[in-house]
Amino acid sequence: MDRDRNFDDLAERFQRKVYGGLKGDIRLAVLWRDLEQHLPDEGERSLRVLDVGAGLGQLAVRLAKLGHEVVVNDLSGEMLAIAKAKAEKEGVLEQIEWHHCPLQMLPEEVQGQFDLILCHAVIEWLAEPELLLRQLKNFLTDKGTLSFTYYNRHSLEYRNLIRGNFNLLKQEKFVPDPGSLTPGNPVYPEQVKKWVGEEGMYVKTQSGIRVFHDYVTTQRGGNGVPEDVIEMELKYSRQEPFLWLGRYIHLMLESDGEK
Repeated sequence: MDRDRNFDDLAERFQRKVYGGLKGDIRLAVLWRDLEQHLPDEGERSLRVLDVGAGLGQLAVRLAKLGHEVVVNDLSGEMLAIAKAKAEKEGVLEQIEWHHCPLQMLPEEVQGQFDLILCHAVIEWLAEPELLLRQLKNFLTDKGTLSFTYYNRHSLEYRNLIRGNFNLLKQEKFVPDPGSLTPGNPVYPEQVKKWVGEEGMYVKTQSGIRVFHDYVTTQRGGNGVPEDVIEMELKYSRQEPFLWLGRYIHLMLESDGEK
């Protein structure tokens, strides 16, 4: 990729294909379970939250409704429009600070630091993914928390092995369909671990997102019951080795306080 991917042309498809069904429900269930465990109890201080690449804004809106101070940014104006419509429907449009700019311009657009940063499914769409954690860490307060997900390259390869797409795996360089929701820079967990260490951060919790759902080719038994699928996804999302089969990996990272 020679530039960061703008989702203006994919916003409708993303909303329909991911969050119009069980894929999105699983994703939100795992993310919220992990986030909720790191939020202050009701009535305690509110957090200052930055949502980078907020997409449809579901988590930003939910956090704003809980009284947290939320700042949202996305490169896609189309995605922001959908997120704003949701925020207006939920009565928190004016409680959220909205920004529409490239990630690299955030220091000029957004002031101060944040107790919690959300950055979900962004890194795999960037031209320079290796810079992201450093850029985000600069916005964290001392001991601040980063909720970070990435598209798991191992999962992409495993799914194509199961489906017999060997020619795709034999290509020297993975090149997805430009109109696809499959990202151009899927990331290996080993690489993310290296970047996390280089930034002096550490993992508080880690989960796999969709550790089995996307591999199912024929629905049998409980796989036909959405509530049961979510229950089992949540159960196995933190268990070895299943979490590493997740299409996405979710890390709750903490800064060591050094910039």
